[in-house]
This record gives sequence, structure tokens and C-alpha cells, in this order.
Amino acid sequence: MISVITPVYNGERFIESCIKVVIDQNCPDVEHIIVDGGSTDGTVKIVKQYAEKYPHIRWISEKDKGQSDAMNKGIAMANGEVLAILNVDDYYEPNVLKRISEIFKTLPEPSLLVGNCNTWDDEDNLLSVNKPAKMKLADLLLGWSINQFPANPSAYFYHTSLHQKIGLYKVGEHYAMDLDFILRAVQVANVRYVDETWGNFRYHQSSKTFQSNARGEANSVMKSIMTAYRKDLPLFQQWQIALQYDNEISERVKYYLRKIKYFLKNPLKLPLSVKGKVTKIFG
Repeated sequence: MISVITPVYNGERFIESCIKVVIDQNCPDVEHIIVDGGSTDGTVKIVKQYAEKYPHIRWISEKDKGQSDAMNKGIAMANGEVLAILNVDDYYEPNVLKRISEIFKTLPEPSLLVGNCNTWDDEDNLLSVNKPAKMKLADLLLGWSINQFPANPSAYFYHTSLHQKIGLYKVGEHYAMDLDFILRAVQVANVRYVDETWGNFRYHQSSKTFQSNARGEANSVMKSIMTAYRKDLPLFQQWQIALQYDNEISERVKYYLRKIKYFLKNPLKLPLSVKGKVTKIFG
């Protein structure tokens, strides 16, 4: 079974279409868990109406500590061996869940299955197609401009048991919980990328992603997370990644690193003063 978890708070604009997307998948082995954070608009009313008609829909509505907390509540409720996070304003391509079910029959546990994702603006213009083909930790830590990481959870799925190895979503992380999860997951999971488009991500003005980018918060949060995870790599790889990714490393530092590399290859060309010091130390 696939457990699709939708965290939502005041999502009246999108909740009905989100529910219909899962229904229209026509996947018999799915449950849709909707975790509402105590919405004050018409969200709960719409969820109730559909839950009365469709037994695969399960839901709760109560105050939470944010999106990560809501997702963790959904995970605790899940009965499926496979998990999917579908944010209220995102959606799947047709028949994706059937396709995912078939692929997972061939995968060892725990696995992380990743596909492509379309990004759309408020006027349904296609902004980009996210194709995160390189999913090793060292690849992801090079940064988005070098190797894309998954743009949205509508395009990746994973064994529920993965959380037993890496823990749940970090409740204190409100903007980049997906990135933090991915960076932990790729270190322990069997990762498989499939070059097929499965998800659709709406990048609209009322979305959390759009607002955090507008405030300038997203880049600093992502940079902080990625810097922390570099420490899991060998020292040499840490330096390689820092040189390619971190624009704040000064040109002077890069200059001295090039000098060191040159003289390591050409020790006879060291200045006499330096040779003398080296001789005193090692002679």
C-alpha cells in the first residue's frame, strides 16, 4: 500500500483538487492521509465531504508545530509500506501511483525512488522540468546550479521503514525539511532515479517556497543545511565541494591553493628562502 500524506493549513483553494488527484489515480492500494493544522477557512468542510464518500481518505484536524510536525503525524498514522508526501497545492501525473507500486515490487528495503517534476507558475506556465539524475550525497552538496536535487516531494517516494534509519522530519525546520530529509536519506537508502515525469510543483505567490524566497530566507537556510552535511564527507571532498559551491571563499584563498598544488608537483621550483626553512625542518 502507498500512504499519501497531505499536510494542510487554510488550503481551501487547493484541497479539493488535491483530493481529486489521488482519487483519479485509480490506484486500489492507496490511502490518503490529510493532516490539517486547525484551518479556519473551508478546508475541513471539504475534507469531511470527501471522507464520507471515499473510505481511503483518513484525516485529522488539530493545531500542530508546522509542516514537518504535520507530516510526522501523518507518518504515525500510515499503514502503507511506501510513503508519499503530496502538498496541497501540488499534483501527480496520471497513473503515477500504479507505476510506483509496480517499481517498488522490484526494490530492496529501504529504497528512495526519484522521478522528474514540472514546476508551474500561477498562470500555469511551465517554468522548468526538474531532473535530479545524480543523487549521491557528494553530488547534491555541489549545489543546485551544478546538480539538481528533487524540487518537490510529488516526484519521489520511499519505503516507510526509511524513517527507522534516519528519523522523522525535523520539526524545527520549516522551509527546507525536504532538502534535509533527502540529504539524510541518500546516505542509507537504495536510491533509484527514473527519467519519467511524475510530479507537478506549483510555484505561486501564496506558497511557502515563493514567500521564503521573496524574503531572502531560502538561500541562507539551504546553504546552512548543505554546509552542515558536508562534514559527513571525507576532508578532501569537503574542500572540493567548498571550492565549487561556496562563492564566499575569497580569490586570495584560491590563489594560495593553486600555489600549493603547483609547488607540490614542482618542489625544485620552491623559492630559496622556503627551501632553507624546509631543509632546517626535514634535514
